[in-house]
Formats: sequence, C-alpha cells, structure tokens
Amino acid sequence: MTNNRGTAVNQNIRLFGSTKVLIVAALLVAMSIVLGKFAAINIGNSIRIGFGGLPIQMAGIFFGPIIGGAVGLVADVVGCVLRGYSINPIITAGSTCIGLFSGLVFHYALHAVKNALLPKVAISTVVSHIIGSMIITSIGLYVYYHSPFETLILRVPIYLITAAFETAIIYLMLKNRAFTSELDKIRK
Repeated sequence: MTNNRGTAVNQNIRLFGSTKVLIVAALLVAMSIVLGKFAAINIGNSIRIGFGGLPIQMAGIFFGPIIGGAVGLVADVVGCVLRGYSINPIITAGSTCIGLFSGLVFHYALHAVKNALLPKVAISTVVSHIIGSMIITSIGLYVYYHSPFETLILRVPIYLITAAFETAIIYLMLKNRAFTSELDKIRK
C-alpha cells in the first residue's frame, strides 16, 4: 500500500523532478505574490511597479522553462485570488511567459555562451519582460480594461529598469559559490 502511494507521489512531482525543487518552486510562487501583488506600487489601473517577475525569472533560470512557466502561472492565479482581482487569462499568459522565456533563453537560446553569465542573465530577463510584461500583459490590460495606449507605453521604460535590477540580483546570486553549491544540491 505504501509503495503505491509513494509511486503516486513521485508521479505527481515528475514535472518538478524532486520534492526539493517543488518546495523551492512553491517558495518562489509565494515570493512573487508578495513582491508583485502586496509590495508593489500601483499607479492607476495599468501601471504596477514591483518585482513580482523576479522569482518567476529565478525559477526559469535556475530550473528551466517548464518550471519557470508553472511558477508564473500559479503565482498570477493565486495572487489574483488572494488580492480579490479578477483573473485575466491574457495577463496570466504574460506571467507564464516571463518564466517560460527566461528559462528558454537562458538554457537553450544562449547555450553557446557558456562563460558569459552576465549577458545570459541580462538577455534572459530583458527578453522575458519584453514578451511577457511589455507585449502580452499590455494586450491583456488593453483588451480587458481598455487601458489607453499612452498609459501602456509607460510600461516599457518601467520594465527595462526593472529588468536591469533583476539582472543584477540574479547575476549576483549565480556568482556566489555558496548559493550555486546549494542550488546544485536542490537540482540533483
């Protein structure tokens, strides 16, 4: 009986590879909700200044695009429920794409650039914000909330600046040998 139960648990975490990765992904979801929904500065209905994308990008860069996308999806849906926001599927797709594209670009598109960590992290964060935040989320804000284009265009410099801060944070984490040693233990 316990053998079947253990097998079922292992099948349920197959996407994440291990219980450790699943737990870290859940912590990154919680961090994204706090940084993106509760600790963010809202300017009107279309502009939010916060770092909710940072843990989503960390998931994509640390564990790959599938886990990054899953963290982005869960963080947006659960965060909306906790804050009482209606779930906008286009914005949820944007959040998912932040994790997905940060992982895709870091692990696959820039695979040949092995010794240039800073450019890999920078390009990963910028591309994920261009696709997820500036394009997809802005479309969701326009379609569902009729946000004016003039307001949406302000999202571009905000997310470029945000990407610069997130690049610095992720780069410093990955340059820290103690951190990467612990990250390697989690991934194995």
